[in-house]
Amino acid sequence: MSHYRVGCDAHRRYSQFAILDQDGQLQRQARVDHEPGAIQAFLENLPDGTPVALETVGNWYWIADEIEAAGCLPLLTHAAKAKVMMGNINKTDKLDAKGLAKLLHLGSLPTVWLPPSEIRDERELHRTRMALSKLRTVLKNRIHATLAKYGITSTEHSDIFVGAGRAWLKTTLSQLPPETGRCVAQELEALDGLQIQIAQLEKRIQERIALNPSIQLLKTLPGVGNILAIVIEREIGSVDRFATAGQLASYAGVVPTVHASGGKTRFGHMRKPSNQYLKWAFIACPGRRPGKAPMSSSATGTTLLGRQSMSAGCTTRSAGERAMLSLLELSLVIWPKPATGC
Repeated sequence: MSHYRVGCDAHRRYSQFAILDQDGQLQRQARVDHEPGAIQAFLENLPDGTPVALETVGNWYWIADEIEAAGCLPLLTHAAKAKVMMGNINKTDKLDAKGLAKLLHLGSLPTVWLPPSEIRDERELHRTRMALSKLRTVLKNRIHATLAKYGITSTEHSDIFVGAGRAWLKTTLSQLPPETGRCVAQELEALDGLQIQIAQLEKRIQERIALNPSIQLLKTLPGVGNILAIVIEREIGSVDRFATAGQLASYAGVVPTVHASGGKTRFGHMRKPSNQYLKWAFIACPGRRPGKAPMSSSATGTTLLGRQSMSAGCTTRSAGERAMLSLLELSLVIWPKPATGC
């Protein structure tokens, strides 16, 4: 086991490293430019398994890969909590790197879960699809707004971008001013291109789902299809890291903030510091589909572990309540008894 502790203060073009020995004494500080293989070369002289504290910055993916390639152990650190715990009055790269190493040496480093490289890679499938879907919505809204500016509406077509509605839309372009009509035509071309890219991503998602038993089981949840299943499974990662349903609910951000003082308790909005992709999935999950039988698990042969679906007959329109019901459905599969605090 290595007796060294390393802190890494990562930036866009370079990283500052601080190395402490087993007594917590500073042995070396160095700045390493972000070039392929540079971080690996700097760390590979350290003993295998040397822990390296790495803050949750935007470019940590490839840095974690290089740390692992050097035989060291990357520990993803909660940047905001670490800053408070270090308590530095001044702020420099050297102080931050040394502070991370010191927290690691003291055993008080606030770490967060580091997804394996396979999960980090496959998360890009649904995250990219979500990003492209937002662009698709933006284009559709622009076209609707342009038509509305010139008083053009259709009461016969619920969706003007497919089938007969698309044919009607093409005929109405001639009613628009010349330049406006050309712009709408270009937006339609861009929309068609996005549809092709989204379809390709969904095909790849379908291929990955077919190979994953966990995702297949998630699809038996009421209202969970291919997209929601891969979002929930890949964003949660290893469910073993959550001891209770309440911890999973907090990670997904579907629990309210609490303000309690002087015997009075007030619950606020859902937590913002959370996994936003997972929160979206639980909010988007509609619950039991009409006519759908209660969920059954091939592993247990039971219906929601003997309980009826909590989202059955639910008529709520609250996003928070929909998310909580969806999460409770999932928690009944993972834990025999849902946490009372969930």
